[in-house]
Amino acid sequence: MAEISAAEVKRLREKTGAGMMECKNALVSTGGDFDGAEKLLKEKGLAALEKRADRVTNSGRVFVKASGDTVLMAEISCETDFVSLNPDFIETGNLVAAKALEKGCDETDPELTGIVAELATKIRENMTLRRISVTKAGEGERLASYVHGEGEIGVVVKCSCDKPEVLASDETGAFVFSLALHVAAFNPFALDRGKIEPAYIAEQEEIFRKQVEQDEKLQGKPAAVVEGILKGKLNKHLGDICLMDQGYVKDEKMTVAQAVAEQSKNTGAKIGIAGFAYFRVGS
Repeated sequence: MAEISAAEVKRLREKTGAGMMECKNALVSTGGDFDGAEKLLKEKGLAALEKRADRVTNSGRVFVKASGDTVLMAEISCETDFVSLNPDFIETGNLVAAKALEKGCDETDPELTGIVAELATKIRENMTLRRISVTKAGEGERLASYVHGEGEIGVVVKCSCDKPEVLASDETGAFVFSLALHVAAFNPFALDRGKIEPAYIAEQEEIFRKQVEQDEKLQGKPAAVVEGILKGKLNKHLGDICLMDQGYVKDEKMTVAQAVAEQSKNTGAKIGIAGFAYFRVGS
């Protein structure tokens, strides 16, 4: 039997993250073949990973990468906050996001999930490349991204502008970034009311109608009054969830729509919000 040196055990441990005895036993099993031992440990790790696959992964991190007119967001989930702060986890997440952007991926693929699985076998915690989002700016559009805290939330906002010089200005860049901050803070359901499916509105109307029917204070009220109350409840709800109707994060006395209009007036250009993407870990 080949003699297994402490240096080889240490080198295998550093490369795979496996325990000292696991590394020694793998080297013994393969007659001192380092590559064979590494493969053996990876196979064991993948088998263990399959056993952990049903563990809940409510923690994680959102990674954002940008190149030219494209911004990519990737969410990688894990089991604990401790791992989400691990330097290896962060390095791997940045690598996955950068590689996905380079490949032009707008969804997960075997190479990307394989990178995450390799880290999972090393750290011994269930991990998943949960989702990827790609936002591209067309002609007359500009993007801004924001990552909150330790990657709990990631946001990309796309704005349009009809004047190239205004679109490229620092002032417009700062405004678009402030909209990204707003989306991170208020998590709008939709850009505006026109983007909400009729089925969703009908469902909310039914919910509010049942609430009104069960409210003893409203019993016996005229139908017109009840309908007015229902309309008010629905309008308030839609105002709360639509980006353009929400109170602007930098001045809640005005709506986001009013803030956009004011920015347009101040710059002499027609500015609009073309869309946004929002990731929150675990949701």
